[in-house]
Amino acid sequence: MVRQAPARMAGSLGANARILSHCTTNPETHMKVGIMFANAGPFGSAEGCTAIATHAEAAGFDAIWTVEHVVFPEAYTSAYPYDDSGKMAMAADTPLTDPLIWLTWAAAHTTRLRLATGILILPERNPVVLAKELGTLDAMSGGRVDLGIGVGWLREEFDALGIPWERRAARTDEYIAAMRTLWGGDKVSFDGEFVSFDQVSSNPKPANGTVPIIIGGHSEAAARRAGRLGDGFFPAKGDLDTLLDAMHREAEAHDRDPADIEVIWGGEGVMDASLVDRAGELAAKGVTRLIVPAFLFWGDPEESLARFGEEVVAPLAEI
Repeated sequence: MVRQAPARMAGSLGANARILSHCTTNPETHMKVGIMFANAGPFGSAEGCTAIATHAEAAGFDAIWTVEHVVFPEAYTSAYPYDDSGKMAMAADTPLTDPLIWLTWAAAHTTRLRLATGILILPERNPVVLAKELGTLDAMSGGRVDLGIGVGWLREEFDALGIPWERRAARTDEYIAAMRTLWGGDKVSFDGEFVSFDQVSSNPKPANGTVPIIIGGHSEAAARRAGRLGDGFFPAKGDLDTLLDAMHREAEAHDRDPADIEVIWGGEGVMDASLVDRAGELAAKGVTRLIVPAFLFWGDPEESLARFGEEVVAPLAEI
């Protein structure tokens, strides 16, 4: 599978050259490709992290995206939304490396590759501690961090952490505001329902003054949150047109330009030849970053990432 998928995608490049060249996007915008589930499976170890990070950077990939669960509840009944079985593809003894520590290791072995969480379960975190961790990682990596966040789906995990399941969406919105306050200056104060602080400073600051916050999720609520608060929107599945419409309407209702919200797509079509076919269509809708799963490269990371870079990443960058 690792070796066949890029070849199948590349097979349609010649036939679609005319389609790609007529794509109606900003000529200064290029379609970028990242890798999701990057810290899972064989890439979760120190050696695996080094391999995928260095070879992905060499192949021209834009970013590596992590997933997370702090704990795995053995008898969970919450439905996993990304598989028809309602279950995750992991067991009690499956390693799932902490995303920020894993990305720190990746940062130390790369110079250009963006370091993204896709996603981090924000309401499970302490936002003051998290702002410090992200500010440090972003400063030390030269401004390469993207914070993809979600509200979470696994109630049993919240229970294990002692964090209320109820009102986690409101908690998420407030945590975003609190972190941006800490990144925005020194001797700052915040008085919210879930977090408050008075005249505190958190340094180092992110390299560019803030960390881009990308809202993950495939619900209308997630789309509205992206329109209201996000620097980006990352739906991993769903009807893209419907989700983007909801995002655009919410952005306009809050006097924001929807064009300023980056769109990342990891849903239908990213794992087969239609990725090349659909790239122009997706770009016309505002998508600027595509994400493919890391398991495509489990077999031989160096060879498969290089091939994918040459046959898929490079042609898509010309859109």
